[in-house]
Amino acid sequence: MEHREEHPSRRRLLRGAALTAAAGVLLPGAGAASAADTDHPLARWSGDSPTNFTASNRPSAHPVRRLIVHITQTTFTGTLGIFQNPLKNVSAHYVIRSSDGYIAQCMRERDIAWHAGNWEFNADSIGIEHEGWVDRPRYFTDTLYEQSAALTAALCGTYDIPKTREHIIGHHEVPGATHTDPGPLWDWVRYIRLVNLS
Repeated sequence: MEHREEHPSRRRLLRGAALTAAAGVLLPGAGAASAADTDHPLARWSGDSPTNFTASNRPSAHPVRRLIVHITQTTFTGTLGIFQNPLKNVSAHYVIRSSDGYIAQCMRERDIAWHAGNWEFNADSIGIEHEGWVDRPRYFTDTLYEQSAALTAALCGTYDIPKTREHIIGHHEVPGATHTDPGPLWDWVRYIRLVNLS
């Protein structure tokens, strides 16, 4: 893994990493990987099936220009199982659990996830899935928003992405999208404010 200088916005991620490690959570497919094996200190490894994404060398091969917010429409564990199933042909870089903000990294940021349904957007974005359903706002917990915003802020710092709605978009905003997530109950004003405070 290439070394990256720590961006100031990652300090919040480090605080959360201590809580996550203390919780002793083991994810399906995590194996012997640890936080040191992930691209961000808060994330814990839970790898996708290698048949569900395109290996790459971003940002050299493709610049990373945007982040795409998704809602899983299933449980956290169910999402990880889908991404690890070689027959599903779908993936995302990160999945965030609703109850405690636990972040699973499912694939390397350098690789291209199949999450947006549009090759151009897949190639130049990082996909972040959030556990929940678009019509069940109780899944959009304070912790989920805060941990996601801290991760998003760190990614913006790493790839020099502006912390704006033009660059942090919902899945429904991808050209040709057939999905509606994150849906009308996702609080974009709050989310972008938290990203800019992180």
